[in-house]
Amino acid sequence: MPHAADPSLFEQVDRVISLIRPAMQADGGDVELVEVTDEGVVRIRFHGACFGCPSSTLTLQSGIERNLKQRLPMVKSVEPVN
Repeated sequence: MPHAADPSLFEQVDRVISLIRPAMQADGGDVELVEVTDEGVVRIRFHGACFGCPSSTLTLQSGIERNLKQRLPMVKSVEPVN
């Protein structure tokens, strides 16, 4: 059971995304955390150059999802939303 002072999973995911965000912004894009479900599914929205970019799937899987799963084992998957 989480301790009352522990940050929520949403806050933990947001912190990890903030570590990835500068690299995406350097390429003219950005990412927004939309939702984290109770089942550990993270939903994100791409912005700027990342929206519709052919490499966004690779960014999602090898960058964002891999980083989140390494740091937060309760994260099961990451899904883009529009």
